Amino acid sequence: MTDKIIEKVAIQTDESRNQSRRAFLKGGAAVASGVLFTQAASASDIKFNPKKAVAPYANKKEITDVLADQKSRKALGFGVRKYPYGLPSPFEREVQRRTLEWLTPDSMASITMSPLQSLHGIITPNGLHFERFHGGVPTIDPDKHRLVIHGLVERPLIFTMDDLKRFPSVSRIHFVECPANGALEWKGVQLNSVQWTHGMMSCVEYTGVRLSDLLKEAGIKPEGKWIIPEGADASGMSRSIPLELAMDDCFVAYAQNGEALRREQGYPIRLVVPGCEANMWVKYLRRIMVHDVPMQHREETSKYTELMPDGTAQRFSWYMEANSVITYPSPDFHMQGPGKYYVRGIAWSGRGKVDHVDVSTDGGKNWQEAHFTSAVLDKAWTRFEFEWDWDGKEAFLMSRVTDETGYVQPPMPQMRNLEGTNNVYHRTAMVTWRIHDWNNGKDGGRIQNVQY
Repeated sequence: MTDKIIEKVAIQTDESRNQSRRAFLKGGAAVASGVLFTQAASASDIKFNPKKAVAPYANKKEITDVLADQKSRKALGFGVRKYPYGLPSPFEREVQRRTLEWLTPDSMASITMSPLQSLHGIITPNGLHFERFHGGVPTIDPDKHRLVIHGLVERPLIFTMDDLKRFPSVSRIHFVECPANGALEWKGVQLNSVQWTHGMMSCVEYTGVRLSDLLKEAGIKPEGKWIIPEGADASGMSRSIPLELAMDDCFVAYAQNGEALRREQGYPIRLVVPGCEANMWVKYLRRIMVHDVPMQHREETSKYTELMPDGTAQRFSWYMEANSVITYPSPDFHMQGPGKYYVRGIAWSGRGKVDHVDVSTDGGKNWQEAHFTSAVLDKAWTRFEFEWDWDGKEAFLMSRVTDETGYVQPPMPQMRNLEGTNNVYHRTAMVTWRIHDWNNGKDGGRIQNVQY
């Protein structure tokens, strides 16, 4: 079998593992990452291994009974064009965005969370992409919508949607994450689901035009140092973004996962600021003002800051630090008894690519490296998996990501010591799922969110 494995791994030195960890939430040096490709095994190579089995042995009668009970083979299904856009199976109706009614004062300025525990791969379907509204969802006619670029520019411009689509396009996969993702857990465990602890984020393919192309078309004056994008919704959402960041990898998106943006995701255009707080990804984008200083709006100076233990407020954090979470097994599931499991999850970093992920089954005492089951992309989700033989005893599952800058995801006590408990944003610490002993009565195999 070994001669059928083809490894194509980028050169990676031990230095990347031993480099000094950057100061908490700061800096770091880039290292290389790799990809492993395997060739499919032939039928003659496939051998039954009892130690690898995850399903009980089936006898001939059981197989015959199962095959005879295929009701779907005894009647025609529905035909074409019954659902022109298409719908998920009715058996997947529980896989949906959800909201906590008590989390926000009303639905016009609220949020729904993605069911991360039920997602597969690294692409979030459009219908399950998390939502965040500041003034409700507007209905905007794309034929009438305009994007204005003005301020400290040589040529103020007004773009129609057709104008934007004449520019060279770019398609990239990125995660978008609310900086308040996991905010409820700062002072202790609150909810028992991956959807509630991490669901204020998604990862999709965006298509649009590079922001740098639009800004170059307008011509930035030397004194222009900041851009201030603004949305066309009722809230007039706006944020300050330094020019160097805007000219890097930002773009104006008009499509998501191969189709036009949905209304709740910013139709007809939104700003994409890879790796940064979702509030910077201004939806319903209507204008970009080039300025010499950041804006001083109360919304930005009071709301999007991090409250530190010494009474100060940290402004302009921007980048979402490396994070990871185990999505299976997780509190949304129940263990099926001792035996073979494949621990699965997602990791991501606003600073670039994920380098490696370690998994612990004993609350962080011992760690083993997981392997990736998806492509490793810049500022996007990366899927990881770890083979685990559960002996039925109490266990504490944790994941810890290290990104290509050398930053290591911290434990919750360390993060709380550094940032206190009055914060709302950037809670990127490790989480712990407690698996109850299989012989623990009605709680046997139950999975619980704890802080360890």
